[in-house]
Amino acid sequence: MRVLVTGGAGFIGSALVRYLVLELGYEVLTVDKLTYAGNLASLALVADRPNYRFLKADICDAAAMAAALTEFRPDRVMHLAAESHVDRSITGAAEFIQTNVLGTFTLLEASRAYWMTLPPAQQAAFRFLHVSTDEVYGSLGAEGLFAETTPYDPSSPYSASKAASDHLAKAWQRTYGLPVVVSNCSNNYGPYHFPEKLIPLTILNALNGKTLPVYGRGENIRDWLHVDDHVRALDIIAARGRPGETYNVGGRNERRNIDVVRAICAILDDIRPATAARSDLIAFVEDRPGHDARYAIDATRLETELGWRAGYTFDSGIEQTIRWYLDNEWWWKPLLARHDGERLGLITTTVNAAIKGDAP
Repeated sequence: MRVLVTGGAGFIGSALVRYLVLELGYEVLTVDKLTYAGNLASLALVADRPNYRFLKADICDAAAMAAALTEFRPDRVMHLAAESHVDRSITGAAEFIQTNVLGTFTLLEASRAYWMTLPPAQQAAFRFLHVSTDEVYGSLGAEGLFAETTPYDPSSPYSASKAASDHLAKAWQRTYGLPVVVSNCSNNYGPYHFPEKLIPLTILNALNGKTLPVYGRGENIRDWLHVDDHVRALDIIAARGRPGETYNVGGRNERRNIDVVRAICAILDDIRPATAARSDLIAFVEDRPGHDARYAIDATRLETELGWRAGYTFDSGIEQTIRWYLDNEWWWKPLLARHDGERLGLITTTVNAAIKGDAP
């Protein structure tokens, strides 16, 4: 099996590459632009493997994508390259539109051109897996779950850009017959997670005695999925998913943000005690604009049709993750120079007032 993985130096992408190369023995070409969140250190375990290759390239570069496909001749394209942080999208939406929308279009076109050169049997076996997010569905109330049929209702520039890319992927299947499958996942966590997201940021700030910022009152709910469970699902979806279909991937682990932060504090206090309880570091800050109240995934289709099950509970997964960060300072310490925990996604008071209806 030959797999081209875009975004393979990112958090989920590198976990997928490690799994495909080390556990399944696939031949893998990783394509990554190496923006701030791309990190070759996350691929150190596979760097010397004969079934692994790396190409530094931008998915918006049509010539580079065409050449990569023609030369590597993959059986699958697993597309994870994306700008992915909501806060960054609030103050820098252009990069999200460029990479997530135009980049996906460019990759789809390059993949279609390559796919059309394949013999009929290889065309039928080929898959383009477009990896997306549950954030395209918007916000849930207190009840209910996101299903594959839930209407799209994105709230942020990030989720809007991913919604657009999902629609492009589906359109390329319906119009051109390209064997596209789409997956939408809930919030991931685990080792090698860039320290701007809630869980790694909380772990590292707590270790260093820094403030633990929590948006609003921490009541927003997310469905947490361990990254190792997610990448197993991605391989299954690419192998057995039906072209044109969407498969939702969720861990069935709903938690309020404040409960996630408190759980991390309690585990750290137990494993590596400090002079004071780390929960004392929690500070509630101004909420994120357009902050969705609740996400929760119904993974029934994936579980019943394709036989996937999450292996981690939130309790087992979060402890494993914390212990990994404690044991792997070599990986995360250099990243703090790129992101030291400062608040992202702030917009001006005037704009905030306008959103709330308090300004003309």
